[in-house]
Amino acid sequence: MRLHARGVALVSSLGVLLAAGGTTVGSAQESHVDGVTGHAAAGKKVYRRYCMLCHGPDGDGAGENAMWIDPKPRDFTLAVFKCRSTPTGTLPTDEDLLNAMSRGFVTTNMPPWLPLSRQNRADVVAYIKTFSPKWKTKTAGTPVPVPPEPALTIQSILHGRDLYQKMECWKCHGSKGHGDGPSAATLTDNKDLPIRPYDFSSGSRFKCGITNRDLYKIFMTGLDGTPMPSFADDIKPEEGWDLVHFLRTLQPLDTPELALWRGWFASHAGELKPIGPGTGQ
Repeated sequence: MRLHARGVALVSSLGVLLAAGGTTVGSAQESHVDGVTGHAAAGKKVYRRYCMLCHGPDGDGAGENAMWIDPKPRDFTLAVFKCRSTPTGTLPTDEDLLNAMSRGFVTTNMPPWLPLSRQNRADVVAYIKTFSPKWKTKTAGTPVPVPPEPALTIQSILHGRDLYQKMECWKCHGSKGHGDGPSAATLTDNKDLPIRPYDFSSGSRFKCGITNRDLYKIFMTGLDGTPMPSFADDIKPEEGWDLVHFLRTLQPLDTPELALWRGWFASHAGELKPIGPGTGQ
């Protein structure tokens, strides 16, 4: 254990020395987030100190620690990102990348990097963009609009439950949202690696945030590189909020959605058909 720790420290220190040795960045990239401009040259130093052991010196997700990590670190050379505010298939905004760094990814080894200054994080975002040629020829997509959240009603939750059945969300996430649907064991990501559906009973966090707005954006943008598609062409904006309200009832939290659902369910349970195959609506 001590030997491994010394090895990690040695590799990390070498990364700092290499970064400080005057090596130039392949292309001059910047990031721009709320008045903060990130610079790739500065970001390279931070990346090699904190990110390289997982994501690799070339940003391909093949760092020295990657073999022990599941799910695997993001491969930045593909420029495919799960958490975005932009439509499926498009590049994320600089703010999307900075938010992902700041937030981290629940149920993975990617921690929140809030100990780094906002300038440091903006610099890393700029450097990450040097790993893929897509950033040279394309611009970020236009963020998907998020309409105001409508008032919570039992009708919204019930319609969200119907949509969960109609859109066959249960096939991956399971009838109770535990990530144990009949297709769960067969799912793979864009690199043919096994990937697990999200388990809504695991807590308050989602892959891409914690708020209802965050969950809404997941439905409307999809998680690129995973089997989770965008629903933007399949449901209306207001139906996206219905799904949000229903899925909140699947979490082990004292949410307004769950409180309303429990009160209604106590006297209407017999009216519901179970979610799953062959149950109609």
